[in-house]
Amino acid sequence: MNKHEQEAAYRLSALDQDFILGDSMRGARFMMEYTKAEQHLRASKILSTIVVFGSARVREDGNEWQARVYAAAREFGWLASARGGALAENDGWRTNVIATGGGPGVMEAANRGAQDAGAVTIGFNIALPFEQEPNPYITPDLCLQFHYFAMRKMHLAMRARALVVFPGGFGTLDELFELLTLNQTGKSPKMPVVLYDRAFWNKIVNFEALVEAGVIAETDLERFDFADDAEEAWESLLSQGLSTNEETESGAEIAILSGWEPSGLM
Repeated sequence: MNKHEQEAAYRLSALDQDFILGDSMRGARFMMEYTKAEQHLRASKILSTIVVFGSARVREDGNEWQARVYAAAREFGWLASARGGALAENDGWRTNVIATGGGPGVMEAANRGAQDAGAVTIGFNIALPFEQEPNPYITPDLCLQFHYFAMRKMHLAMRARALVVFPGGFGTLDELFELLTLNQTGKSPKMPVVLYDRAFWNKIVNFEALVEAGVIAETDLERFDFADDAEEAWESLLSQGLSTNEETESGAEIAILSGWEPSGLM
């Protein structure tokens, strides 16, 4: 063996893990995470999604409140999938597909409900030291994993046509306000947003106090609604403008030929 063949500098760049995982290649890794997920979503012809956020710590066999939240998320996943277009195929393109962060708790419940309805369902997983492993109800070809929160958030937002947020902690709050900010600043079109469990959200966040302090406009309170059961959440999405008959005839051409940006998010 030539002595140079053993040196790191001689390795092919694409096969050099030390190089690929090095600091100088962070931008390329961002690009790879975007592209790999995008390829899988396009291959499964996912035109739009309904994103469901909520705590990974909620359990079906937890206390009475947790069991109720889990059951509502599962029922909503079923309702949205059965009525929203995820079962119907127009030239193979699917609309309003349930998408979650992929983990346990509320995310598991929503993916499970979608599976109950016979629909495909997406899990955008993130590599974390605890609480994150893919739940068994995600469609295998749509069980994706990310290293970067930023790229995961981008994919959660890109195809979102609606957002339903169940009770959760830091991660849920972060994701909720991220998408509300995109909407408020015009980085994405206005989308229906529902917060499940009015009592929980009014206790956790004093939205009216933000208006009183002048840090948000009173009209910003119109960017979301509340619901206390799955049916009410679904009806709220419809009343806020969610379409269940999204035009998909040109979906393939848009996605494949023009570098599709479904929500206008750049």
